[in-house]
Amino acid sequence: MTEGLQHFVYILFSEKCNRYYIGYSSDPEKRLQERHNQGYVKATRNCKPYVLKKMKSFPSEMEAINEERRIKSYKSRTYLEKLIIENW
Repeated sequence: MTEGLQHFVYILFSEKCNRYYIGYSSDPEKRLQERHNQGYVKATRNCKPYVLKKMKSFPSEMEAINEERRIKSYKSRTYLEKLIIENW
């Protein structure tokens, strides 16, 4: 785990498939451009392009991972859209 730099949980959206994707990274914009929208991530490959809808920073990688898991555990599109609209 890398400490000392910020880590982010991010929410992507694909208009093509009307689908959200949740992930974590130390550089979400770079990950979006170089991985998700280039087809290197299996989960997002068929629905590109994705756009970054929201991201939140965390002081440690472990906190970001825990938040990503917490959000995914809801399995709720409504909850994701609430996070995007409100000040998450």
